[in-house]
Amino acid sequence: MNASHNARLIITARLISDFGAFLNMVALATYVYLLSNSATSVGIFLASRVGGGIFASLIGTRFYRRWNGRVPLIAFDLLRAALLGLLLILPVSQQALLLPVIAFGLGFGNSMFAIGLNSQLPRLIEPVQLLKTNAWITSASSAAMVGGSLVSGLLVAAFGFETVFALNALTYVLAALLIAPLRFAAAEVSEQSTNERGEWSALKQGLRSAPVIAAMLAVTMADTLGSAAHNVGFPIISKLLTPDSASTTLGLMLAVWASGKLLGARIASRLKGTDNIDLERRYFFGVALMSCGFILMFQQHSLFGLLLFSLPAGLGDGISEVGLMSRLQREPEHLRLPIFSFLTLLQMTGFGVGMLIAAPFYGWWAPGAVVLLFHGIPLGTLLTVKLLALRRGRVARSSPTPVP
Repeated sequence: MNASHNARLIITARLISDFGAFLNMVALATYVYLLSNSATSVGIFLASRVGGGIFASLIGTRFYRRWNGRVPLIAFDLLRAALLGLLLILPVSQQALLLPVIAFGLGFGNSMFAIGLNSQLPRLIEPVQLLKTNAWITSASSAAMVGGSLVSGLLVAAFGFETVFALNALTYVLAALLIAPLRFAAAEVSEQSTNERGEWSALKQGLRSAPVIAAMLAVTMADTLGSAAHNVGFPIISKLLTPDSASTTLGLMLAVWASGKLLGARIASRLKGTDNIDLERRYFFGVALMSCGFILMFQQHSLFGLLLFSLPAGLGDGISEVGLMSRLQREPEHLRLPIFSFLTLLQMTGFGVGMLIAAPFYGWWAPGAVVLLFHGIPLGTLLTVKLLALRRGRVARSSPTPVP
């Protein structure tokens, strides 16, 4: 297994694939609204996409136990390309009813690809290179977000939606071609994890024996609620600050945030210490920095202030993502897959429910108050985790030492 060759292929494939994902995230949401002239239709489209991700998280473990390696990853890239291809061959009159199905398929394909790649990365990359590879993957994803978000509107305006959808389908085909040469090490899974009941039982036992992993997943769940709130609030704060150029402000804000995330990923890969405890601390620190950054962003009354605090929000996101991925990938083979499936379930469910809960608050409160409330949830969870850890430490120190 040529780990460095695998790493280059994976990073390039992720860059191209994520560029396509951000390209269609912006273009398809706009396309749905133009076709239907209805915010409800956009909501159904987004909910369908989240629903596809939730479904993927429920079947991902069982699927990848039976079919693993590069073939499923290629198949999910080609599935996403085929779904976008439908928009090129079907008449516009038939597309409105099919768009929720396409959204579900894209959400399903995105999540299945992420579960398969993240859980199998230790079979592609040497353990000593995992941290650096995760940092480059996060950097590639951030660069793709900047490019996809900024280029999407320009391409639609210059060439139309069909050209963007064709380019988007091509990005997934190219990603599949880059996945094809990958060489995976053989999987080592114990027999106890071969049925569904065994998978979830092993996951529960694994989380009990590693409370810090359970704490990281709890903080991730809380963090998705905050992420949902600020995603709903992005266009609102952009319009409040710059009524005449809201879309430009939104694009700049996302670009600065994604640049911060890229920088955060690079910093995470260069920090001293690669033990499990170092990765755990890095993750918790990153979440705290990100939430504080978003809270301060939404308290601003000028474009400069908004962009200024977008940077630390992105920095925290990059540091926390690298820490989380690198730490979870160090779990044993039989636990990695159910953990990543469960992580995807938490993220999809938390994000979907969070958007539904947060949206009405913007009708009652100022955006700054809403984001303070919802990003206060991960900060409160972090504080609870820290207090529990201190309590466990005191109990351990006060326990009598057994006499030999």
